[in-house]
Amino acid sequence: MADPILVSRIRCPECGYEKDEEMPTDACRFFYECSGCGARLKPLAGDCCVFCSYGTVACPPIQEGSRCGE
Repeated sequence: MADPILVSRIRCPECGYEKDEEMPTDACRFFYECSGCGARLKPLAGDCCVFCSYGTVACPPIQEGSRCGE
């Protein structure tokens, strides 16, 4: 299996601001503060983290076929 991608571009649903962020490999990121408008983002229903909801790349555990926190 390939190594997970560790950078995802998060797009704020409130203002459209985009920023590349490095994803942790050992934990989910449940909250994220937008650098553009200051909105506090949390995952959408059914997603484990903000990267899975608003990022261009899913979090490392999902990429590896498991769930966050396992």
